[in-house]
Amino acid sequence: MTSRRNVQYSRLPVEDQRDYDDDREREEDPRFAYTPKSLDKIPWKSIALALFLLFLGVMLLFLSFFIFTGHMGGDRSQAYGLLMLGILTFLPGFYESRVAYYSWRGAKGFRFSSIPNY
Repeated sequence: MTSRRNVQYSRLPVEDQRDYDDDREREEDPRFAYTPKSLDKIPWKSIALALFLLFLGVMLLFLSFFIFTGHMGGDRSQAYGLLMLGILTFLPGFYESRVAYYSWRGAKGFRFSSIPNY
């Protein structure tokens, strides 16, 4: 995208500026007209996905732990693979579940609107 460097801008005359300010005060921008109900809509699918990822990650981490300690048969390379998959599923699941829990509890700074809705 090119920019125009030699454009000369000038201020509006005082009468026009007042009219412009009056019009801006009367109009309400719909982008910023949120109601509390729209902010507190609970994204059930996202919370279900977060809980699924959390429990899947915990199970994969336990499986890798059992393979590492020898309580379960398997190769060490399998344990490393399960460990990586467990970490990749546990972290987003834990984060979104935490946000959902604190939003439900009404903690300051946490809202259901910060969870993506699918």
